[in-house]
Amino acid sequence: MRLSLCNEVLRELDFADQCALAKGLGYDGLELAPFTLSDEPQRLPYDRRTELRRIAEDAGLAITGLHWLLLVPKGLSITSDQYGERMRAVEVMRSLIELCADLGGKILVHGSPGQRQIAPGQSPDAALAHARECFAAIAEDAVKAGVTYCIEPLAQSETPLINRVEEAAAIVREIDSPAVRTMIDTCAAGQAEAEPIPDLIDRWLPGGQVAHIHLNDPNRRAPGQGELRFAPILAALQRQGYEGIASVEPFVYEPDGPTSAARAIGYLKGLLEAQHTR
Repeated sequence: MRLSLCNEVLRELDFADQCALAKGLGYDGLELAPFTLSDEPQRLPYDRRTELRRIAEDAGLAITGLHWLLLVPKGLSITSDQYGERMRAVEVMRSLIELCADLGGKILVHGSPGQRQIAPGQSPDAALAHARECFAAIAEDAVKAGVTYCIEPLAQSETPLINRVEEAAAIVREIDSPAVRTMIDTCAAGQAEAEPIPDLIDRWLPGGQVAHIHLNDPNRRAPGQGELRFAPILAALQRQGYEGIASVEPFVYEPDGPTSAARAIGYLKGLLEAQHTR
């Protein structure tokens, strides 16, 4: 299992400094939020993509993937009743798949709660059908690019659509593509799931539908800055032989982004070391 850091935690730094700090703290990679790169990241020039990949490689760091995909450009929606609006979102999704591959990333995490809302007067079933249509539309693109596109369950406080792993896994089964999977965000799972997160891991990882992990506390801070205990979560991941990426993704940075990132990696590596020495 490799530990990555979601780069918006360090977005006040330029990209080279983000890479240097993440590497110095002990992270294996950065998971990039496209909005930190450009207001239109899907149109990022190829020479800039090459430059970003080189900067990360020179720092000894991997760009592990992308997340928070549809914050920019403005006005995207995968649930709109307007077909043209949904297809605009799909085209951005396809372009971000290409961006991820160009950067050397392997995982895209589709959370983007603001872009998957249920509109006033719209039925939940219609919104879900539209979202499913969009995820199905990019499946072959992900296969061709050699990346995995993960549908992220999020808490109801963020979106009423796709809140539990079971709901995302149902879409994954229907699409039936090796490149479309789901993932577990421990902040969202701590709020939305009925069972403890280690039990959730034990239930869903063996089937291969979960391809990624986000580590954060339900209080929206970094691991180790709340009441959620991560030792049982890491133990469950190891028990299930998880060899993928676990990305640290706090939303509240206390006292600031770099310190939050430092505290998280120290806490998590300490837990992993303790488990290895038992």
